Amino acid sequence: MFNHKKSLILAFLTICFFFITAPLRSAPPKREFYTIRIYQLKTREQEERIDKFLQAAFLPALHRLGVTQVGVFKALGNDTASVRRIYVLIPFRSLDQFVRLPSLLEKDNQYLADGKDYLDAAHNDPPYTRIESVLLQAFPDMPVHQAPSLTGARPERIYELRSYEGPTEKLHANKVQMFNRGGEVSLFKRLDFNAVFYAEVLSGSHMPNLMYMTSFDNMASRDSHWKSFGDDPFWKKLVAEPEYQNNVSKADIFFLHPTEYSDL
Repeated sequence: MFNHKKSLILAFLTICFFFITAPLRSAPPKREFYTIRIYQLKTREQEERIDKFLQAAFLPALHRLGVTQVGVFKALGNDTASVRRIYVLIPFRSLDQFVRLPSLLEKDNQYLADGKDYLDAAHNDPPYTRIESVLLQAFPDMPVHQAPSLTGARPERIYELRSYEGPTEKLHANKVQMFNRGGEVSLFKRLDFNAVFYAEVLSGSHMPNLMYMTSFDNMASRDSHWKSFGDDPFWKKLVAEPEYQNNVSKADIFFLHPTEYSDL
């Protein structure tokens, strides 16, 4: 009798545990938020100051706050460009984490000391020309960013950042749907594009638009992957679907490479 009661109690507890933990097991990951901070620079000296600030002060401070896997990238041909750019990709678990970041950095004495040259720059000796900031939210089909699995030499790695603008909000939403429900994200994954993120822009200068980043060992690998994408039967069928026509009015492509101190 005792063993029978014991079995019933264990069975009851097992059932309770199953129902209590079911929401935790079935709930999808929360969709991350990202900012892409773009420093516009005129001179090599400005570029060096931003590199020093990011490497010695900003990234270490973010790491202390639990913000990891921060990507720092430069455009191919930065050295000869009239406007040099440094791209900083920052992942956030929530909007609250994004909103609280400036006030938390102001309280970090180590950050204030390490970043003094940048933070206390004089008005007539600024470390940059301008900063552009884009706020994004991850797509449902890739709610969390991914550090890519690359084996090529770091200086040769290519991170391809794309921005697709829509002619209207409705058609833009249609393109977002094409990535998710339509299966475009799944196709990129099947073809091993090593995507870092896919996201919809919530606030930026080119709205309505989405942005995503893929990565490759080198430019030859990039070209080969895109050829496979264009030749894929699934893509040919998807792009021909009547419901997905005319949903992109402009596409911008930025070829980037990671800095030595980038987390990604």
